[in-house]
Amino acid sequence: MSQKPTSSDTLVVAGREFNSRLIIGTGKYKDYAENAAALEASGADMVTVAVRRVNISDPHQPMLADFIDPEKTTYLPNTAGCFTGEDAVRTLRLAREAGGWDLVKLEVLSDPKHLYPDMEETLRAAELLLKDGFEVMVYCSDDPVFARKLEDMGCAAIMPLGAPIGSGLGIQNPVNIRLIVEQTKVPVIVDAGVGTASDATVAMELGCDGVLMNTAIASAKDPVQMARAMKHAVIAGREAYLAGRMPRKMYADPSSPLAGLI
Repeated sequence: MSQKPTSSDTLVVAGREFNSRLIIGTGKYKDYAENAAALEASGADMVTVAVRRVNISDPHQPMLADFIDPEKTTYLPNTAGCFTGEDAVRTLRLAREAGGWDLVKLEVLSDPKHLYPDMEETLRAAELLLKDGFEVMVYCSDDPVFARKLEDMGCAAIMPLGAPIGSGLGIQNPVNIRLIVEQTKVPVIVDAGVGTASDATVAMELGCDGVLMNTAIASAKDPVQMARAMKHAVIAGREAYLAGRMPRKMYADPSSPLAGLI
């Protein structure tokens, strides 16, 4: 059975409405100008901002805001590079002081080699941030048990990885992603692992509410063209999910009836 879209099939996170279901990053581009061009091509209206790496406050250096207007595009401060809950909480408190942002993306990493989330630290940091009045979108493992815990805690969006950050391997565990989608009432956004447009489409066909990506666009040979491809991939995947795919069958089923043939 197909899913019926609303009259305005938009992404809603913590009461905020977004026209695009694609979220892109602000790292690894050759400069902010290329980043801004990719953003325009992608159609995204939210960008993640690694507070520790992206200049949002030093006027003596090139600033992201000079190229991507925070009044027109939602900035989503994140805690990239944080390996403890304390670091993550401190980083986002500094971001709120700098820009007044309270919708944030939490990620607490474990081993630098694979960058999988440290879920114990993530849960602890999420609890602290929620008590501090933040709306928390949270990067997590593709584990339905942890995803449920984060949702029950009050997180605004659950963001399971598709594959390790920056790997471009695509969705490695579609079964778990689908389980998370089925049990979750807040938005589910695949975060990390997307490598090309078909990966984004798969995520959306699984029923995810959105896809977040950085390296897949920024490290493409032509980031602007890839951003445009990702825009169409997310739209196509969403449309296919809403339409409801045909059932899988073990044997052929001819498009035209065989009865009545001469």
